[in-house]
Amino acid sequence: MTSTSDLDRVTMVVLRHMRKPVFALIIVYAIGISVMALIPGVDAEGNPEKMSLFHAFYFFTYTATTTGFGEIPHAFSDVQRLWAVFCLYMGAIAWLYAIGSIIGLVQNPHFTRAVNEHGFARRVRQLRDPFVIVCGFGDTGSLLARGLSDHHRRATVLDRDPERIKAFAVRDYRVRMLGLCAHPDVPRHLIDAGVRQPECKAVVALTNEEDANRQIAIVAKLLNPAVKVIARSTSERHCKHLNALQDVQVVNPFAVFAELLDMAIASPLLHNLNSWLVGVPGAQLGHPLDVPRGTWILCGYGRMGQELHSRLVRHGIETVVIDPEVTDCEFPGRIVRGYADYDTLREAGIEQAAGIVAGTDSDSDNLGILVCVRHLNPDAFTVVRQNKHENQLAFDAAKADLILQSSLTTARRILKTLISPLIQELIEYLYERDGQTDAIVQRLRTTVGGRSPHLWRVAITVDNASAVMEFLESDKPLTLGELIRHPDNPEGTLPCVPLVIRRQQKLLMLPSDSEVVLPDDGILFCGSERSERLLQATLNNPYTLHYLTTGVELPRGLVFQWFARWSGQA
Repeated sequence: MTSTSDLDRVTMVVLRHMRKPVFALIIVYAIGISVMALIPGVDAEGNPEKMSLFHAFYFFTYTATTTGFGEIPHAFSDVQRLWAVFCLYMGAIAWLYAIGSIIGLVQNPHFTRAVNEHGFARRVRQLRDPFVIVCGFGDTGSLLARGLSDHHRRATVLDRDPERIKAFAVRDYRVRMLGLCAHPDVPRHLIDAGVRQPECKAVVALTNEEDANRQIAIVAKLLNPAVKVIARSTSERHCKHLNALQDVQVVNPFAVFAELLDMAIASPLLHNLNSWLVGVPGAQLGHPLDVPRGTWILCGYGRMGQELHSRLVRHGIETVVIDPEVTDCEFPGRIVRGYADYDTLREAGIEQAAGIVAGTDSDSDNLGILVCVRHLNPDAFTVVRQNKHENQLAFDAAKADLILQSSLTTARRILKTLISPLIQELIEYLYERDGQTDAIVQRLRTTVGGRSPHLWRVAITVDNASAVMEFLESDKPLTLGELIRHPDNPEGTLPCVPLVIRRQQKLLMLPSDSEVVLPDDGILFCGSERSERLLQATLNNPYTLHYLTTGVELPRGLVFQWFARWSGQA
């Protein structure tokens, strides 16, 4: 059975809805014109004359619209006038019926949906820049779309909630974003969103339903096995299923935050570097958190509490759990059964605790826990879970040491994967070699300073670095130090730092300035937006590259080139 296109669905809805009004107009026009042409009239001399079909059609046309231009081609007889009165009322009624049907068609939700889907699919097919399909425009999808826009990356958005799509339509993005109210786990809608197009670089499943996210990931890989799929999931069963698929990345916000807490405990400076690179508000490079190692209290032992407990135990930190439903089988340590309040916190030993995690699924409960902790032990290290993005101002005012906002944590991890995928490999590399973190932090502070970090990736290919490829084809070596020299001052360098080089299947972490650049290298830089623009000029301008590598400025233009050759020969 052949599939139905969006245009076919629009046409089908129009024909089904307008069939009776069109037939009514055709019948009224046919009867009115035919009878008017058959009724005998008289000409100016009083001779019998019948009206032609053209004149009958012309008269009926302007009469049916309740406008009048007189009796043509001659004055009517009484019989013709009587029929004209009939035609006037019948035509008006037929047109009112047709116009009402048109208004009803425009308001028909099936027609509106079909038109929107057709227009959306047509605009997506016209995209020529790389884009990402975002399935779900809740808090996480909204934050991800904003992050993609800030990095000048396009996205197509699918969400089943019409109110969310209306909110999406009024956002002021830097680049054009396309949205559609549709079920993202339906294959037809994923195709409309461009999953089969070569410009589609990734599909991100961020709906609130675990089954829907799994369905999106499976369907996307079936429709386009080459596309990268990122799915949010907090279910162990779904995570295992998704990990079995090829090139599918599963983002568990609770696991991600547990990793960040583990990093803050084991390597505070690396945690500070990671926060600065992903743009955490208030993160200052070189100012790490000081996480204490004493007894910690976990308020809530759900999915987040279990992830954090495993990390705390790994570092030998004693934990006490406050939860009304946890059993001895689930948690082997000390348990205080009940909801976290003033009394249960004191029973758990909050006055002597080094840190506390307010990790329930209620924002009001978590904020209440923080208020109690401020009274009982203001020196305790506080970690709080924020469930809804709309409560951001309240949590900022609470001044917790670490805030887990599930949507923001997920959006940052996915954005890091889409914009600068090598960053996560760098963080994992530094975690295993903590001694190198201080050196790269010092270099970034010296080079980038207090500016917000800007990450970008350079591909040494003909399309992206034509001047460098031409230079390398001449068998001349080119080092990173030469590549990042400042065009205005060859003795200095651009305010950027090369962090990682992807060379075939290998990763070169923190390359030195003496590292030789090779064709097909992918280099991750951290610097400023202006340094990226200057570096792009070096990559694609042979005159600039020659000047930076030799210190000699080549003549530009035919006249100066001829003069240089002539003077050299002389």
